[in-house]
This record gives sequence, C-alpha cells and structure tokens, in this order.
Amino acid sequence: MLWYNGKNLKYEVDKSEKIIVSDPVKEEISNIEKAREILNEMSLEEKVGQMFIVRCLQENDVQLISKYHLGGYILFGRDFKNKTQEEVSSNIQSYQNASKINMLIGVDEEGGTVNRVSLYDEFRSTRFKSPQDLYKAGGWDLIAQDTEEKAILLKSLGINLNMAPVCDVSTNPSDYIYKRTLGKDAKLTSQYVQKVVGVMNENKLGCVLKHFPGYGNNSDTHTGIAYDHRSYESFAKNDFLPFISRIDGGAGAVLVSHNIVECMDSKYPASLSLKVHQILREDLNFDGVIMTDDLYMDAIQQYTKAKQAAVVAVLSGNDMICCTDFEIQIPAVIEAVKNGTISESKIDESVIRILCWKLSLGIVE
Repeated sequence: MLWYNGKNLKYEVDKSEKIIVSDPVKEEISNIEKAREILNEMSLEEKVGQMFIVRCLQENDVQLISKYHLGGYILFGRDFKNKTQEEVSSNIQSYQNASKINMLIGVDEEGGTVNRVSLYDEFRSTRFKSPQDLYKAGGWDLIAQDTEEKAILLKSLGINLNMAPVCDVSTNPSDYIYKRTLGKDAKLTSQYVQKVVGVMNENKLGCVLKHFPGYGNNSDTHTGIAYDHRSYESFAKNDFLPFISRIDGGAGAVLVSHNIVECMDSKYPASLSLKVHQILREDLNFDGVIMTDDLYMDAIQQYTKAKQAAVVAVLSGNDMICCTDFEIQIPAVIEAVKNGTISESKIDESVIRILCWKLSLGIVE
C-alpha cells in the first residue's frame, strides 16, 4: 500500500517487487504537491472561503467572491432566465476574474424534474430528459450521448461542475426521490453511475455523487427532518453500491444528505454526523471531497443554531459546505478556528482535497 500525504494511492508490483506507479497516480501525486504549494500561500480566510460552494446571489455577486474568497458558486434557474448564452458566459467569466483561485461553477442539471439551464430555449430547444426516460428510449448509449451533450453545453458556458449523478436506488414511484433516479435496482443504478461519471470525466466536467448514504423512501428534507429506519445491511447490500461503483474510479465529490439514518447515527442528520463520514472515508475508502447538501434547508435549520451549522458540518468531516447564508457561516468557521474549536490542520486537509479536485479538472493549473 502506497501512502502519500495521507492519501491511499494505487500501485502495481512487478516480479522484482519494484513499485510501479501508474500515470494516474503520478498525476495525483503531482496535484497534491501543487495543492500544497498553493495552500502554503493562503491565509486562513482564503482557506475557509475555499470550503464554501454557495448559491450565487443576485446582488454583489462579483464583489462577494473576493470578500469571502469563495470556492464556488452554484447557479439556479434565475441565473439563466431572460439571458443569452453570451451573457451567462460573460457573468461566469467575471466571477473567475474576481477570484484569486478559480472557482467551481456548478448547476443541478440532472435531467427530468431537476434542470437549471435547459429550462430555457436559449440554451436548449427541449429540457434534458430524466435518467428513466433516457434508459427506456435508448439504454446506455442514449444516456452516454445525453451526458456528453450536457457536458459540452455546460462547459461552453463556463460551468465546470454538474451536481450529478443521482446515485439513489429507488424502484417505488411513490418515493420522493424516485423521479430523479434511474428507477432500477442497485446493480443497474451502479451501471448508470459508472456510465455517466465516465463520460463526465472524459469531458473534464466535475461530478458529485448524491445523496449519500442513499435516500431510499424518505421524505423531502427541504421541508423538514427525514428519519431513515432501514438496517445497515440494507445499505451495504443496496444503497452503497452505486457510490462504490465510482468512488474507486473518478468521482471527485460525494454529497451527503440531511436524512437521519438511525442505523448509523440516531442523533444527527447524515450531513452533520461524524459516524456517517467515517463510514464514507473508512469503510468505502473515499478520499475525495465530501460535500453537504444545502445547510439552509429546513432539515438543518430545525436542528442546529443558524450560526453553528457550518461549524458542526466541518467538525463532522465535510470538506465543502453548500449554503445560502454564507455571509453568516464563513465568519463563524473562521472564528471557530481562531478559538480552537476547529484545528487549522483540519481546514488544511479539506482545502488540499478541494484544490486537488480543481487541479484534476483543469480549473486550477
């Protein structure tokens, strides 16, 4: 087993028992070294800012980037409504110009019920179809074709991250998450995730596997706490499999849900649970970026004090924080580092992962 700066890297051993480091591993080691060089030049405020990928506000969107040193923006439908492709590209370029370290620019363009860009004819004549409709109409070939078209469109606008694919296993049409999934069992859902992430990687478009540890039949956490009563065995045999299918093959990030999964942690939502993050790191061997779902959702707002949400999220093991109220959350995390609640070494570990992800996508060079 080869370790480099705390990362478990693959290698091969020839007959003479010499370690042969593959080209992907060489690239990863190179990215870690570059990331450390960048980190060494960053202030605490810059490092904490990198850990936030936030909803792009409609006012002062450019000024806020340099003020808070933001790691990324997530764009929504309103950021494309009544705009031309040129206007969107120009806006995104202005964000990059304002940032010392190039930003992740993300959207939720899942297809089907969740689209941001293809809602509008200016960007595509029809909305991207759901995974279920694509699979029914043309199987894996059509899914690959759709993923590539999506990647080309998003990258042409300056978007470098799609908050997809949905890895949740759901075969029951009455489930809240069902319409956003492939609607098939764990084996086929794993194949779907492998196909989509593979095409996204080929096109250097960032991906996020969501919603770990698997949404199941839980209710909508946008509107309140969802309790998951399933056994750990059911996760190990089903829900984990689509995540595992790409954790070991090119997934840059995993997004953790706000469900309270009782077999893993009966007290905290998964996104704020140290135990859930340990399972993802230690049992599933994920060494990329772990990201929260939006901390502004009701499921979290009901559970923790508003100013402490991001602090708890960092202490739980998240590298990137999705939130809308970042102007409250970022200062709270900085203060938590200064008063010793969060160690700066913990911040450094997360920022290294984020920078490595950006380097692998060509966002930072």
